[in-house]
Amino acid sequence: MKDALLQADANRDVTVERQRVAEKEAETRKKIAISEAEKNVLVSKIQMEQKLMEKDTLISNKDRWDWLYPIVEKILIRILVPSSSSLKSSLSILHQVPEGHVGVYWRGGALLKTITDPGFHLKMPLITHFEPTQVTLQTDLVRDIPCGTKGGVVNRLHKDYVYETLRDYGVQYDNTWIYDKIHHEINQFCSVHSLQQVYIDMFDQIDEKMKDALQADCTRYAPGIQIISVRVTKPSIPDSIRRNFVQMEEERTKVLIAVERQRVAEKEAETHKKIAISEAEKNALVSKIQMEQKLMEKDSARKQEEIANEMYRAREKSLADGNFYHAMKEAEANKLKLTPQYLELKFIEAIANNSKIFFGNKVPNMILDQRLLGNFFQGGQKMEL
Repeated sequence: MKDALLQADANRDVTVERQRVAEKEAETRKKIAISEAEKNVLVSKIQMEQKLMEKDTLISNKDRWDWLYPIVEKILIRILVPSSSSLKSSLSILHQVPEGHVGVYWRGGALLKTITDPGFHLKMPLITHFEPTQVTLQTDLVRDIPCGTKGGVVNRLHKDYVYETLRDYGVQYDNTWIYDKIHHEINQFCSVHSLQQVYIDMFDQIDEKMKDALQADCTRYAPGIQIISVRVTKPSIPDSIRRNFVQMEEERTKVLIAVERQRVAEKEAETHKKIAISEAEKNALVSKIQMEQKLMEKDSARKQEEIANEMYRAREKSLADGNFYHAMKEAEANKLKLTPQYLELKFIEAIANNSKIFFGNKVPNMILDQRLLGNFFQGGQKMEL
């Protein structure tokens, strides 16, 4: 899988590099086409002026100077039309500064402070030398990087610092501060880190570290150079080392997986333990609540029974007191009723209520004198007292 990732990374870098090369070639072809078109326009203009001059010249003079026209035409084309050659460029008067560049001039080998913007400009031939300098974003491709296959540095030269930068470091200033510097910084980084750190652990930090290192020195010594980004590909290592490295990574991955599984098992055991403790605490709390509920119910029943007993005792006591009072009052009433007159009345009522009739000689003996009966009762009461 890691080999596939490395191959994908390498393919992506190759694709990016091809795209950049294609863009550079397209830009170069565009510049060449523009230059050819301008040259053709200028040549047509010169030829038109030449024809007009020929019409104004006498026929005899025209025949006399025919041999000179081709020579003059070649000289004018070389002087007026810019070319990529330094010799022809020094001979040209009219020159073009492409878009995204500024024009820089040397006179007698000395750098001039004159900086021109994109467009057409004039200069003195043979004396003033012209070079376009790019001030937009550009990518410098750096090859044969130690601890890496290749890399790209996106940078920009500020227009305000073009004169100072070219004065101090020349037109090829990027050789000093980008190409040579990136090799030095990569060597420094690889010398203090292991293959594991460079290839895996800290590879994602290399780009930022290189950018910061390049920008720090550029800010100090060449402030006109701005480092936008740095892209370094992974290092190329021998197949034997790569196989050992991949095997070591697989073993380490297995160890990490085992450690993670152990952590998961410990977490699960801890979770089960917490669940069991929670269930036990819940059951204990439920039992305690139920016990308290039963105790409250018993206590409530006891209080209700005590209230009922108290009510029954009070009721029975009230009934007993009532019966006692009734008996006492009845006894007192009966005591008050035991008078001779009352007893005589009761005796008469009893005799009157008797439906039996006795006949014979002894019947009168049964009728006692009421006074004797009253005396008999009075004597009995005295004896009781």
